Amino acid sequence: MLVRSLALLALLLGLPALAGDGPRPITHEDLWLMPRVGQPEISPDGRQAIVEVTQPAYDSDEQASHLWLVTTDGSGPPRQLTFARSRESGVTWSPDSRRIAFTTRRDGDKASQVYVLDLVAGGEAERVTSVSTGARAPRFSPDGNRIAFTSDVPPGAMDDEDSARLLEEESARKHEVYTYTGFPIRNWDRWLPERQPRLLVQTLGEDAAIDLLAGSELVTLPGYGGRSTPGGSELDAVWAPDGESLVFVATRNRDRAAFDFTNTELWQVPATGGEPQRLTGHDSAEGGDSWGAPAFSPDGASLYALRVPRTDRVYNAARLVRLDWPSAEPRVEIELPEARAVLEYSISPDSREVFMLADDAAHVKLFRADSRGRDIRLAFDMDSGIYTGLSGARLGNRPLLLASFQSAVSPPEVVRLDLRRGGHQALTRFTAERVAELDLQPVENFWFENAAGAQVHSMLVRPANFDPERRYPLFVMMRGGPHLNSRDYFFLRWNYHLLAGTDVVVLMTNYTGSTGFGEAFAQAIQGDPLAGPAEDINQAADEAIARFDFIDGERQCAGGASYGGHLANWMQSATDRYRCLVSHAGLVNLATQWATSDVIYSREVNLGGPPWLDEEFPVWLEQNPIRFAENWQTPVLVTIGKLDYRVPLANVLEYWSALQRQQIESRLLVYPKENHWILNGHNSRHFYGEVTDWLARWLLESPEEAMETAEAEPAQ
Repeated sequence: MLVRSLALLALLLGLPALAGDGPRPITHEDLWLMPRVGQPEISPDGRQAIVEVTQPAYDSDEQASHLWLVTTDGSGPPRQLTFARSRESGVTWSPDSRRIAFTTRRDGDKASQVYVLDLVAGGEAERVTSVSTGARAPRFSPDGNRIAFTSDVPPGAMDDEDSARLLEEESARKHEVYTYTGFPIRNWDRWLPERQPRLLVQTLGEDAAIDLLAGSELVTLPGYGGRSTPGGSELDAVWAPDGESLVFVATRNRDRAAFDFTNTELWQVPATGGEPQRLTGHDSAEGGDSWGAPAFSPDGASLYALRVPRTDRVYNAARLVRLDWPSAEPRVEIELPEARAVLEYSISPDSREVFMLADDAAHVKLFRADSRGRDIRLAFDMDSGIYTGLSGARLGNRPLLLASFQSAVSPPEVVRLDLRRGGHQALTRFTAERVAELDLQPVENFWFENAAGAQVHSMLVRPANFDPERRYPLFVMMRGGPHLNSRDYFFLRWNYHLLAGTDVVVLMTNYTGSTGFGEAFAQAIQGDPLAGPAEDINQAADEAIARFDFIDGERQCAGGASYGGHLANWMQSATDRYRCLVSHAGLVNLATQWATSDVIYSREVNLGGPPWLDEEFPVWLEQNPIRFAENWQTPVLVTIGKLDYRVPLANVLEYWSALQRQQIESRLLVYPKENHWILNGHNSRHFYGEVTDWLARWLLESPEEAMETAEAEPAQ
């Protein structure tokens, strides 16, 4: 017992492993302080790429993030370009591959501005915008003389002088109040402010930027907004090939979010400003197909975009559509095998082919098709990891593709994809030296047939210092989503290997509802929000215990976050197989979650109708964890960020109250400055320590010892 306790203490404090000088178990310090390599942005000539690299720290003011220049042929090591303490983001190349633009906040800036750095002439980056409301997402015009960008401005502002005046009036108010007349009112961890995204153009060398949308009818609509992101809204603007206009993404019906599906559409606006023209969708403001991620083909003859069809299903996979330009008439729709969702895409330099990333089981793979929508196929197969951040250009006579690659045993790095032979060549090795010190067991995959006759995929991770003669307890880690998938990747918030440590086997299952297995499998969760996926997870645990002799089936715990937390709370109600549970940001009452979350309509559609019609739509009752509180008995660690508006604090407090009323052994952690995720380094270390302690108590001790420990340990 003493040896195990010392090993656990060393793991949590980041001390060297006790045994030998070989690879050691990962610590939180290893995980948190690992360099974080961003996604590449390739130059138009294909010779170089820019990547953002962050050197993390536990204290945010000690963290540094800089831009690095990478040669695409791997002929030389990456070279650091920026050295200022403030972070640079949103990098874009000029058409001549000579300059880059990015946004940052440097000395004297009250808000982020666009800076341009000439890589040929050298020297310091020069600020080219001075906008009171700040700038982000810069894009060079085809002639390289103008930069479009996005800024959040007060509604009604006609120019930046107007914005500055309205902001000053707002700051001078003696009262402080949020006032709304419709939905939505919150987004992830913030109340929606009196701001709206606008598209601006700055001519280089001139003083003022032009607000292209100022005074337009579009921005006066109560439902106007951009593509929703966690805590924000983006317009995803791209320049038309002739430089005379821009295409962007916007919604005009987000005010219907309480009672209808909303959608985004493609719009075109002159580069000098004016009333935008809608390119997709229909005249009605009712929610239709959603369009996004616009990009023009290199020959200028086509506009590509992702289209998510609107059906009676909550989940629908994105298809890639090619529209003729300038008519914007849809010409070709590319649908991947089994209607997998297109996540990202890149058009070949000759405009004859398109490359796409899509989930496939635990991986994100590269697919390709010709521009006519024929010959859709996997570019090459892979047995580990995922690709993200696809970026393409021409190098000589061939297409060149860069991406970010990572797996559960290798943090993200920039790679060059090999379209002829398959696989990739690493172009950066920022994390290699640190990873070489760690004992990271590769994920193991297995499949089984669930009760509905569908093939279900699972991944298993063995602990460090694995001993095949030992019998290990099992931690069933339940992924959030639900329309995501458990991937073979280096996860920061729920790292497989940090959870496994040296004593636990970790199991992840892509239950019904997961993506990467076709659209139908992802849609099958509708009307069965908790029970069906939970059955898949429990069956996966049984399969793992039967297949792997080193798993001790008498010692199991389960846990997860967000939808994984929902599942943990359902497990509390539906089974007593687990010695303990971990529930982060988990709902316990379907009706409370519907009423208080920042997203509501999709929840009621998933259950058939609104919660007050529970007799007509009995799932509201049949799969509502709080209704089964009299059956609860499993000890549970409950955690939540106070600023979480996706799964608001009220739901977790409702769970906690019921646990205390039923006298269930439990522990509540409320992080007052965190949102849906634990993002602060110190809080993350504390969270992992609490989870590790909780699992050790219930999995590494006997049930009797665990209860004695619980009774003897004071609350903190």
